[in-house]
Amino acid sequence: MTILEDLQWRGLIADCTHPEELTKLLSEGPITLYAGFDPTADSLHVGSLVPLLALRRFQLAGHKPMALAGGATGSIGDPGGRSKERNLLSKEVLSSNIAKVKDQLQRLLDFDSALPNHASLLDNASWMAPISFLDFLRDVGKHFTVNMMVAKESVRARMEDRSTGISYTEFSYMLLQAYDFYHLQQTVNCQLQIGGSDQWGNITAGIDLCHKKAGKQVFGLTLPLITNSDGSKFGKSVSGAIWLDPKRTSPYRFYQYFIQTDDKDVIRYLRFFTFLSKEQIEELEKAHTERPESRVAHKALAEAMTTLIHGEEATHEAIVASDILFGGEMAGISESAFHDVAAEIPSKELRQSDLEGEGLGLIDLMIAAELTHSKGQARKDITGGGSYVNNVRQSDPFYKISTSDLLFGKYLLLRKGKRNYVLVTFS
Repeated sequence: MTILEDLQWRGLIADCTHPEELTKLLSEGPITLYAGFDPTADSLHVGSLVPLLALRRFQLAGHKPMALAGGATGSIGDPGGRSKERNLLSKEVLSSNIAKVKDQLQRLLDFDSALPNHASLLDNASWMAPISFLDFLRDVGKHFTVNMMVAKESVRARMEDRSTGISYTEFSYMLLQAYDFYHLQQTVNCQLQIGGSDQWGNITAGIDLCHKKAGKQVFGLTLPLITNSDGSKFGKSVSGAIWLDPKRTSPYRFYQYFIQTDDKDVIRYLRFFTFLSKEQIEELEKAHTERPESRVAHKALAEAMTTLIHGEEATHEAIVASDILFGGEMAGISESAFHDVAAEIPSKELRQSDLEGEGLGLIDLMIAAELTHSKGQARKDITGGGSYVNNVRQSDPFYKISTSDLLFGKYLLLRKGKRNYVLVTFS
């Protein structure tokens, strides 16, 4: 398939200007394209992935992608999708955010300058800052009517809310983004801008500016804003946004977010977010339809996404950590990954001195951990094969826990039956 056919099959095209002409342009050879993001945080989140992964898809098809950091536009704030004004960030914060986000982009795009279609990271503050306010009004503002600007959905929605309204600052955002497209068309012959469907108005404004100021035809392509099957916003969990920075969302929790995808969404998300082929995804869809309880599709999605963002080693640890709560072996898990697992289960704290001498009897430990309330029941659970120490079945009711049993020198994972876990911390 061509790149546009692939995007169409994946359900990733919301709108496209002059699709037949764009198809012809793409078939004639590599083009330069860009997608922008506002560096309003020191990490991207999974909601940012669709346009950035689309840049990767274009790069794999031979085209040259540019990720545009909005050092200028980010200091203003896009009114799209928001009911109130954004908090303005300082130049220092924006610069720091851009530097941190570049590390994440390097996992998604190939910046190797030896490649003819290597990716670039640009900051629109570099060309916006030297332009004076008067020059911008004269050279850019004159090409836009207020009538056209207020007709854009993102602006109109804010203007209709009398209690909030929209400041002139955010009202001008459209002109700034339009100028980005014009500047990139003039300096590097950029011919395509992609973005979320909420960016359609800003993208078409840039297309109009390129036509009016330079007499050039450029193109726009938008991708759908992803929502879960229940209508909730993709990329949000109970604890908040799912970030790409492992310090903000650990690889384990990242993996868990995708493996817990609703059955109704998992095949869609395999198309949207992974680079698995059409044949591979259709095979997973068949397996999912026939035996949804096997969760083959969920595991493929979670593994592909975690590997893409965090690498193979972190993904392996996340899988090991996830398996622990299903009775998997403890070997190979790091302490940080173990902490993520520990946060999911009840905990109990005991004194390490309790392990001195002959050690602490397993029966007494199960009572102390509140896995059972009598020695008789504890003995019955153990001899019946339903008690586990660090996910290893222990059937000896006289077993003594010693410091050699501790994980990372202080933890012990107790389990009764299939799902009753308690983490005991010896301090």
